[in-house]
Amino acid sequence: MTLSSRLLSQFIAWSLLSLLAGPVSAQEVADTLYLGGTIITVNDAAPRAEAVAVKNGLILAVGTASELSGYRGSDTTVFDLKGQTLLPGFVDSHGHVIMGGLQALSANLLAPPDGAVTDIPSLQETLRTWISNNRGAVEKSKLIVGFGYDESQLAEKRAPTRTDLDSVSDDIPIYIVHQSGHFGVANSAALEAAGISARSEAPPGGHIRRVEGSREPNGVLEENAHFLVLGTLISTIGEEGFKAFARAGSQLWARFGYTTAQEGRATPSLLPIAQAVAEEGGLLNDVVVYPDVLVDRDFIASNVSLTYENRLRVGGAKLTIDGSPQGFTALRDRPYYDPVGNYEPGYAGYASASMEQVLDAVNWAFESNIQLLTHANGEGATDMLLAAIQSATEKFGAGDRRMVLIHGQFLREDQVDSLKRLAVFPSLFPMHTYYWGDWHRDHTVGPERADNISPTGWVRQRGMKFGSHHDAPVAFPDSMRVLDATVTRRSRSGDILGPAQRVDVMTGIKAMTIWPAWQHFEEDRKGSIEAGKLADFVILSGDPTSIDPELIDTLKVKVTIKEDRLIYQQKE
Repeated sequence: MTLSSRLLSQFIAWSLLSLLAGPVSAQEVADTLYLGGTIITVNDAAPRAEAVAVKNGLILAVGTASELSGYRGSDTTVFDLKGQTLLPGFVDSHGHVIMGGLQALSANLLAPPDGAVTDIPSLQETLRTWISNNRGAVEKSKLIVGFGYDESQLAEKRAPTRTDLDSVSDDIPIYIVHQSGHFGVANSAALEAAGISARSEAPPGGHIRRVEGSREPNGVLEENAHFLVLGTLISTIGEEGFKAFARAGSQLWARFGYTTAQEGRATPSLLPIAQAVAEEGGLLNDVVVYPDVLVDRDFIASNVSLTYENRLRVGGAKLTIDGSPQGFTALRDRPYYDPVGNYEPGYAGYASASMEQVLDAVNWAFESNIQLLTHANGEGATDMLLAAIQSATEKFGAGDRRMVLIHGQFLREDQVDSLKRLAVFPSLFPMHTYYWGDWHRDHTVGPERADNISPTGWVRQRGMKFGSHHDAPVAFPDSMRVLDATVTRRSRSGDILGPAQRVDVMTGIKAMTIWPAWQHFEEDRKGSIEAGKLADFVILSGDPTSIDPELIDTLKVKVTIKEDRLIYQQKE
């Protein structure tokens, strides 16, 4: 080969290499280049990378640092990961981001490690301290709200009563919400404000607990009775109060790495408030709203969309069939193991929706081609849902509606088979193994069945995708607690509930990224770090795939990035 031929060959090779390494036009110069740490793409074809190039909020390219060097221009910002780990932004498989603001703006009645309440005296003192620190808000709203009490974590092993709350204040209404979100306790002033007395009858799907030997309410309200009273009482905070909830919820989700959030059960009146916050730029993350299917279906049908407007869209509808497993209101197919409280022999919980309502709601969703998220915790509630979906499938065909089971705490293995056969996406709640695993083992289902709560192992054995959620404000939307529980299934006491149901770390990450993105019909633009997708990222203090799984909950969200814009950064 002559010298000129060799030079020509080298020039051609160099030109091809330059084209492969990066762009040659100014239009392809990146706004931001992320490098200097571990990058987990959640893309099975290329699971690791050294660098990510971003322009106009979209991912331009993913690869090695040398391959992406051509995307760097004079105006490119180089984001040094400083040895930390970049992942796709987390996608909320199920939570309540707008009402999550209630948790952020009320007295924290959670037990350790998320709060300091261990008994009723400490609960009372927490309320008193909160009142002292928030006198302006109390005077304006004429209401004191606490969130997160849980009798399973109280030394007394009972719910607080109106008498306990009256000792904190007997003139200003106090309402405290159980950590599950399915119960509440009112003081005497709150009961009076809500119109609850000895003459009151509980609504269908709800229960008013009474002072033993009388009809006098003891302050504890279950399920639909609780929801009605809570709605009545917090209406006093007005539109600005609910807007504050939405902003606080969005900030809280961003703090834990969520770039897509969910409001998993809304009323039609909540959407205009969320839209107002969105128009004001108050939503940091994308928010998908699911209004209650039993309230206003015409509203849902006229607002549902796959397109965000100011980071907000209505994704479908929500149906709730039963209640809380830890509170013994989930509908089982057998009696509870050892329920704590005054329950008749053979008590198995109850439904908050009738079979007629479930059939009607599922048929409507199938006929209208609208996605339906259904809360079903107990085996009995899941049986109702599966029967309704089977019936609707026979009438309207399968389609691609991506029906979602929310929670499925006490699934039987045959029900998992039915979920696969009917193409129902399970959004599971492995965090229960941490927060209430010991309670489930000792009181709700017993030792044998406790091993199979939130059965992620059964789901993966069948090759199914699943979502792993936090259901905040039931718990903080703590992404590392979600991942830790999904992988280790270790309870508060240190017990491992169902070793066979554990999954590996990458599976746990997929259940918080690409699979819930699929759940929301957004897998083409979210859930993995691939060219063409949104530049939604979370930066962790370490690599969850390379540390002892028992240390996952020690990792911290350092930075959350939405479409190349920083929406959260941990203070040093």
